[in-house]
Amino acid sequence: MMTTQHQQLLRFFLLLTLLHSSVALSPNDAYPSVTDSPECSAFSSSSGDDDNLVPERRETHAGGRIIDISHAYVTDMPAYNSEHGMGEFLRLLTSTKNGSNSNGSELKLFVHAGTHVDAPAHFYDHYYDAGFDIDTLDLEVLNGPVLLVDVPRDSNITAEVMKSLNIPKGVRRVLFRTLNTDRRLMFKKEFDSSFVGFKADGAKWLVENTDIKLVGVDYLSVAAYTDSKPTHLILLKSREIIIVEGLKLDGVKAGVYDLHCLPLRLRGAEGSPARCILIK
Repeated sequence: MMTTQHQQLLRFFLLLTLLHSSVALSPNDAYPSVTDSPECSAFSSSSGDDDNLVPERRETHAGGRIIDISHAYVTDMPAYNSEHGMGEFLRLLTSTKNGSNSNGSELKLFVHAGTHVDAPAHFYDHYYDAGFDIDTLDLEVLNGPVLLVDVPRDSNITAEVMKSLNIPKGVRRVLFRTLNTDRRLMFKKEFDSSFVGFKADGAKWLVENTDIKLVGVDYLSVAAYTDSKPTHLILLKSREIIIVEGLKLDGVKAGVYDLHCLPLRLRGAEGSPARCILIK
């Protein structure tokens, strides 16, 4: 039976959906100028001297209304099954210091590194051959109202846990915050196979009993380490569910937000890094 709290949450979720489709932004909301607030400034400097320019890196924007839930790519972020982290992935090919006209960098990156999205081709060879790559994913699913929930901290995401979350029917996008966030696993260089993820029965329950089409998690894999293949196969089989992994959910309150998540258009790739944000 749905509790009063969940009924209120569902009503709020439906109201947000209506507002999302009907409320128009003013020109200033849609295109804020750099003078709207100090936070919009690209650089901060105490003296105005170029030698003292310090870039400001923010987790929130627009006065806290926009929350960045993507991890910054750094050399010591974790990589799947590695004790050594990501390592070097960016190098400067041309440099003004060496006489070139401009600075130009080259990026060599595993497509399932950091905050990223999985395509059906990730675990299905016939989907890979047929071309169900990252460029075939539905942007409508990747963008829209989303529910952020806290998973019980003493368990992987099993069928029993999924039942206990009481996610209302009609909710299409859910971000699952787990013990991984509390343990700050995405900030540790060494890969930790004890991370929390979906067990196969939890994934099966989600497919059969909810309307969820986007599943977001807070470590490098949606699946518990021991259930990696079966869980991915269950979630990706229909080609209707999109998996977003490696999300940065610390400091974000559980509740309803507007999600915007955009992977790169990598033809032929079964995954892609993505920039994901929540809007209050």
